Amino acid sequence: MDPLAEVVSLLQPGAPFSKLVSGAGQWRVRRAEAGRPFYCAVLMGRSRLAIDGREPVILEKGDFVLVPAAFNFTTTSIEPPRGRHETPRIVLPDGEIRNGVHHGPPDVRMLVGYCVFASPDASLLVSLLPQFVHVRGEPRLAALVELLREESRERRPAREVILARLMEVLLIEALRSTAGLAASPGLLRGLSDERLSVAIRRMHERPAGAWTVAQLAKEAALSRSTFFERFSRAVGVAPMEYLLGWRMALAKDLLLRKDVTVAEVAAKVGYSSASAFSVAFTRHVGLPPTHFAREQRQASGAADLDPSRGTTGQPGPEPATRRGAGRVPSGRTPVVELSRNG
Repeated sequence: MDPLAEVVSLLQPGAPFSKLVSGAGQWRVRRAEAGRPFYCAVLMGRSRLAIDGREPVILEKGDFVLVPAAFNFTTTSIEPPRGRHETPRIVLPDGEIRNGVHHGPPDVRMLVGYCVFASPDASLLVSLLPQFVHVRGEPRLAALVELLREESRERRPAREVILARLMEVLLIEALRSTAGLAASPGLLRGLSDERLSVAIRRMHERPAGAWTVAQLAKEAALSRSTFFERFSRAVGVAPMEYLLGWRMALAKDLLLRKDVTVAEVAAKVGYSSASAFSVAFTRHVGLPPTHFAREQRQASGAADLDPSRGTTGQPGPEPATRRGAGRVPSGRTPVVELSRNG
């Protein structure tokens, strides 16, 4: 598995719900999120998306937007209404949410949805991804969103498995569309560098290897100093810091498995003893490995027993006026924008 697919898989994405949203006339929708991953595919028309701290973006038919950690943002008609207030919206008989003028044909129609990352190390993994992905001219993404919507509305066998796999494919398809761009620092930019990508792949293939900067530089066919500077500039962290973060992400995932001991986890992520691993894990995470595993299992069990949550362990579909909450990520999150049509 390549590094991008591995990161997405380790995030354990799920799709709690998606909805069809339309707008007519002048309208405004304001969302105050807390780090939930958000995606949107424009099926017809145009709208305006403004994320706090960024310049507004005009979305057109065929556009796809992915925000791995959404906070405060506003969606409006191309000409927003005066003031800052939200405009009324209703739920139509077919379940579509209509903003602005409630009758007549819409000016814009979009498929929007939220996903969840079940990984206990989601904040670290999300920090390796772009903060904002805008893809234009990729109908495959809109088709994937439509498949997600259809599957989420049905109650067929293996529904959760299908939703999880579709979400993985959607994320990978959106993220790999950014490959090769002069992106801000992060995993995608590192993978787009022919030399650095070799070293990154080696770390993912052999996380337990006794890697040094000199060895990784040799894999990349670069001098030690050139490799260190180039890696740090492209990925945003030093090589050994990236390796440590990746090892700890793998360790957290392994610790959730009941049939794996701390000593076995230590060996799989490059530590010669359980005690050395425990010291490093505690310093990085703030909890000893056994305490971390116990807390995560207890939290998972509580979520499974909570009747207010769906089968994904997350709140079910929200009404049009409800504002959701989610994981708050930490660390740097780069920005990438892409237009297939130039």
